[in-house]
Amino acid sequence: MALASTSSNTICINLTPTHSLSSSTKKGFNSNPFSSSSTSNSFSFFSRKYKTTKPTKCALQSPPSMNFTKPSANSWNLLQKASAMALDAIENTLLEREKKRPLPKTVDPNVQIAGNFFPVPETPVHHCLPVEGTIPDDIDGVYLRNGANPMFEPTSGHHLFDGDGMIYAVKFDNGSASYACRFTETQRLVQERAYGKPVFPKAIGELHGHSGIAKLLLFHARGLCGLVDHCQGIGVANAGLVYFNNRLLAMSEDDLPYQVRVTPIGDLKTVGRFNFNGQLKSTMIAHPKLDPVSGELFALSYDVIKKPYLKYFRFSPDGHKSDDVAINLGGPTMVHDFAITENFVVVPDHQVVFKLSEMITGGSPVVYDKEKVSRFGVLDKYAGDDSGIKWVEVPDCFCFHLWNAWEEPETDEVVVIGSCMTPADSIFNDSHEQLKSVLSEIRLNLKTGESTRRAIISPENDVNLEAGMVNKNLLGRKSKYAYLAIAYPWPKVSGFAKVDLSTGEITKFIYGDEKYGGEPLFLPRETNPKSEDDGHILSFVHNEKTSKSELQIVNAITLRLEATVKLPSRVPYGFHGTFVSAKSLATQA
Repeated sequence: MALASTSSNTICINLTPTHSLSSSTKKGFNSNPFSSSSTSNSFSFFSRKYKTTKPTKCALQSPPSMNFTKPSANSWNLLQKASAMALDAIENTLLEREKKRPLPKTVDPNVQIAGNFFPVPETPVHHCLPVEGTIPDDIDGVYLRNGANPMFEPTSGHHLFDGDGMIYAVKFDNGSASYACRFTETQRLVQERAYGKPVFPKAIGELHGHSGIAKLLLFHARGLCGLVDHCQGIGVANAGLVYFNNRLLAMSEDDLPYQVRVTPIGDLKTVGRFNFNGQLKSTMIAHPKLDPVSGELFALSYDVIKKPYLKYFRFSPDGHKSDDVAINLGGPTMVHDFAITENFVVVPDHQVVFKLSEMITGGSPVVYDKEKVSRFGVLDKYAGDDSGIKWVEVPDCFCFHLWNAWEEPETDEVVVIGSCMTPADSIFNDSHEQLKSVLSEIRLNLKTGESTRRAIISPENDVNLEAGMVNKNLLGRKSKYAYLAIAYPWPKVSGFAKVDLSTGEITKFIYGDEKYGGEPLFLPRETNPKSEDDGHILSFVHNEKTSKSELQIVNAITLRLEATVKLPSRVPYGFHGTFVSAKSLATQA
């Protein structure tokens, strides 16, 4: 227990010790978790520190913030117990065979979750954190960032995107800061905790070839025997976060969102799987778009098995869902992100597709279709069907993320800002080519059906830019600046760039020697902003020399560091975040 006091006479109590990596841990980690050379002792450390001899214990278990109705080994009948033993024996035989084959680095856990991608335990709330500098007065609320943090040591293939969702939160209150991180208590996590090991198949890491088919069959067999319930969702809720209609929602594109509540003291409590009061009956991608003018939320859902392969829908500000609009695609396609304008929704139909038949021949179901031509579909936001969609081809274009889009009626064009990634499937499949992510302006002419594409940054100043945002108050409208992570050395993030989207001028902020972060969050000034860039940039940063983590707060106009919040435990590199104001927190559902 640690006690501290502040000038405001508040007594702060931290009930748990801090967590950081020991020197032996750091030596055992690969410095680049996506490089082809991985260390062999990363998971030997994992086993030594976290693995227990009792099968019902999990690797990184903290007391859950809530309970779901879930299957339990204690309630199984004799037939179920016999079935569990038989299925476990089959799985163990399968795993032993898998160990004889080397894993590609894209699904090798020694590569994917090495270094500061390695998971951490939950951290209860720590108050009155040390701060260097001064937290700006206008920052009042909570900064939250999502990430993948596997509860159990992987038993076979594992991709970074497969990890259980964990939210890392820094709450600001009158110039002081608190920190907590918690698992999002998905049905998947809760059931695996009860089962004592990972039993839900990992969509990217495990579903390869014949062994992937076998794991799907094992999972469904456990469901038929009542050992797991796969009818309540299989998602990990580890990618996106959005605050909408008084609810914080954690999302991954393989499930419904999960509602998470921020408590008055800054802790996180999972409320449950959220279907918008029974209105949402399909999955929802992790990047819905909140229109800053109308207050509506726009979203997509894709299906890898049956038609329609893509659906579009929206929610009114008070949470009423529209009818689904089925968008006709030639086959199941990965649609991780999309864009909105004032009047349109912009849907990418790119070359990374799902071909489940590839598993039969021993491959990955996520493939690059070189015969397909990438295109964007532009559809009226309030269309009742897809008959009016206008498709514009943009050859050899794959944007994993789109930062903004807007209309330019004088030229009949929709302008899309995104990072074009090559090779397109390099995140999912091994490639000998060096990954490039080029910030691009894509113009879609709705009158001629033609497109143009240009790199925004000049070749001599070009860097890989991936993960970031524009001013949220200008989403769907013309914006001058974008704030994007400098993905160097890939996949680490050494800083962020403020980019003038019209001139290509780039200003960089580097986190520091051996310091790396993630997505920069731009927080606009709420009252009387002087300019589009009047606000602050927040990002979690990890020092790989000291194994300490911090939250950096940077003035977005001057790009000067204004405050650094020292965190009590290590924050792994992760995905996307959001900021919820104190005013909004007060009205949480």
